[in-house]
Amino acid sequence: MIIAVTGKGGTGKTILAALLTHFISKKSNRVLAVDADPDSNLPDALGVAELVTKTLGEIREVFQESRDEMGSMNKEQWLEGKIYSEAICECDNFDLLVMGRPEGEGCYCFANNLLRGVLRKLMRHYDYIIIDSEAGLEHFSRKTIEGADYIIVVTDMSKKGLATAKRIKELSEELELNFKEIYLVGNRITNKEAEETIKKFAEENGLKLLEILPYDEKIAELDLKGLPVTLLPEDSEYMKKVKKIADHFIELSVKVR
Repeated sequence: MIIAVTGKGGTGKTILAALLTHFISKKSNRVLAVDADPDSNLPDALGVAELVTKTLGEIREVFQESRDEMGSMNKEQWLEGKIYSEAICECDNFDLLVMGRPEGEGCYCFANNLLRGVLRKLMRHYDYIIIDSEAGLEHFSRKTIEGADYIIVVTDMSKKGLATAKRIKELSEELELNFKEIYLVGNRITNKEAEETIKKFAEENGLKLLEILPYDEKIAELDLKGLPVTLLPEDSEYMKKVKKIADHFIELSVKVR
């Protein structure tokens, strides 16, 4: 199962991707977290930044320098081998793959194409792949996550956050990206009026409302201290609701096996 977490930058998609990885990896040891955002924050949110030694962008640089050494091995075999041996880092309960920041002309497009091509192959080795997507809309046009099964669109109550969520739904239809479901998650929702606004927005735009997450000041406190969001108290309302989201996908996965 491939789950892509998307939305406008700053709405909390990385936090949700990190916590989904945290909870799902407690039930399965075959989980891969993918940081597909060039502004990489997922390793920090998971508390494993020091384990990342090479990114997809850096694999591209090695590829450019090693073409003469490939011999009879084709490009796809070589790249796949490098990704498995160097770019995927093994954490305690999950693996992590980071796209990284582009370093030269064409690098980001190459890394996107590489990620798109390798996702389904990676599925042979994992029960769950959780993608922290690039913020905004461009990755839909590039079809980077066209292989995803489920999309989670994260929005806060900002006008831009809601507009991005609406456009993601529209783009998915225009580009004929046949996801099994596009879910909406409202984040940092502070009152009943805001909850009703999110519910109405989801209904009007054909998005399935998955959960409404409250504002939790401890998230900002952890961030200021440079600590991972996974240190949020498990009995907090925020963590309980994210665990419900994780359990939803675990149940879906069991049904299709």
